[in-house]
Amino acid sequence: MPFRFEELRVYQHTLDLVDHVYDVVDKFPSHELYTLSSQLRRAVISILLNIAEGTGRTNKEFGHFIDMSRTSAYECVACLAIARRRNYITQETYETLYAEINEIVRMLNALKNSLNNNTVN
Repeated sequence: MPFRFEELRVYQHTLDLVDHVYDVVDKFPSHELYTLSSQLRRAVISILLNIAEGTGRTNKEFGHFIDMSRTSAYECVACLAIARRRNYITQETYETLYAEINEIVRMLNALKNSLNNNTVN
């Protein structure tokens, strides 16, 4: 029987994003290993972990974890902007990841709204 968070579409989409970000970060210069690479990995993982952790809480607390997931998503966008400006990623990669993150933020917003209606899916 799966855990509740594993059934959430936003969790599944974020797992895909984690894979995508890891694939991209693996190509960053080695001097970024402990800076931008690490920060971006931690931020994208934070989106996922906050979704998972929040499902074990009350709806009010889960809403707070969703907020933290959303701010981690924004952090990912900022890291990607740096990566783009430093030419570590192409414009196409930036736009693809940006769109994925934007969709996840939209899903997080919908999930938080559903908590108020007690209809979490």
